[in-house]
Amino acid sequence: MPVVDQTLMLLLKGYAWLPDLRRRAAGDVVRTRVLGRRATGLCGPDAARFFYDEENVERRAALPGPVRSTLFGHGSVHGLDGAAHRVRKAMFTSLFSGPAVAALVAHVTTEWDLAVASWEGRPVVLFDESALMLTRAVCEWTGLAVDEEDLPELAADLVAMVDGLGTAGPRHWRARQARRRREAWLDRLVRDLRNGCEEAPPDSAAEVVAVHRDASSRPLPPRVAAVELLNVLRPTVAVSWLITYAAHALHRRPEHRARLAGGDPEFAEAFAHELRRFYPFAPLLGGRAARELDWRGTHIPRGSLILLDVYGQHHDPRYWRDPYTFDPRRFLGAAPGPYDLIPQGGGDAHSGHRCPGEALTMALLRAVAPRLARLDYEVPRQDLTISLRRMPARPASGFILVPARPAPLASPASPFPHAGRRAPA
Repeated sequence: MPVVDQTLMLLLKGYAWLPDLRRRAAGDVVRTRVLGRRATGLCGPDAARFFYDEENVERRAALPGPVRSTLFGHGSVHGLDGAAHRVRKAMFTSLFSGPAVAALVAHVTTEWDLAVASWEGRPVVLFDESALMLTRAVCEWTGLAVDEEDLPELAADLVAMVDGLGTAGPRHWRARQARRRREAWLDRLVRDLRNGCEEAPPDSAAEVVAVHRDASSRPLPPRVAAVELLNVLRPTVAVSWLITYAAHALHRRPEHRARLAGGDPEFAEAFAHELRRFYPFAPLLGGRAARELDWRGTHIPRGSLILLDVYGQHHDPRYWRDPYTFDPRRFLGAAPGPYDLIPQGGGDAHSGHRCPGEALTMALLRAVAPRLARLDYEVPRQDLTISLRRMPARPASGFILVPARPAPLASPASPFPHAGRRAPA
């Protein structure tokens, strides 16, 4: 009997789709069909280990066209395997090394403190403000000169690329338009950098990507270089989802505020891990069977899709005590293994397909979440529901807050100028 294609049900049910299929199958393995292709759904740390073995699963031709056209871009590192992937991945790991991460965190915290100081007494939508602040900071860090009046539109485009991931409606088409617009902008910039019409700061992300040579020892085509520059900007701005979730968590579970505000680095780390486990972001991960496979007695045909249930794994009582309770203490003294907590992939970030920007995400959350916890603000009545049918999910209101007073700047003598005071290139 043919298996009914489940693409529409995935779009309708969102994060609950694959967990529901697994429950009906009474196991961790389900056979289904998505986008007209045979697919096998898996769940659990062992399944993640299986999924991230390159002898089992490949990314080439696995990413659906709508995802490439919105989130990752065509020709990006996410669709590569083998040597091509390792060489391109090394470019990103070099950009997100320790000193570079510290520099970007410094930009972000400076921009956060400046932004918060301007919020006194007026309601702000934390999601929107965070996206704008992160856009300003990552552009400065990347070496892109963007006029202050152009930043809101750029921030909106970067948000749209993420926000159009799990829909076939208007959000999806806004994401496509945003990507086309920003790829064209950065394509021109890469060409200008290469022919000497523009300059980027030495060792900045803009320069590194523009001069990068791939496994073939050739420079990236300008459009692919533009895609990879967006894969620096877009994931950084996507942290606005997690900052908004942090506010939601502190509102719902205020007992965690004092310890987070107190500057305990171990608790800040645990809080960041729990945000990424508890709140919905990536519903699942997909790849293509590299050969004929067997997973615990289930045959997986070569070339078929393999879907890893991220949301289901993060909320499975077999792996997490009280999985539907937000409790950062579960990570105190117990760092998650490489295949246990997988919001940005599993395995090793340097040698495998785990996101190289995960260290940056964690560093930004460790820096911003305590600042948010120390901020004195009121939360007016609003819709704070988080629909699991919406991919990516987020609080419906964007989390509106009204600061009672401005927070003092953490570093009045910051070496980083505010973007609004920078002369255009």
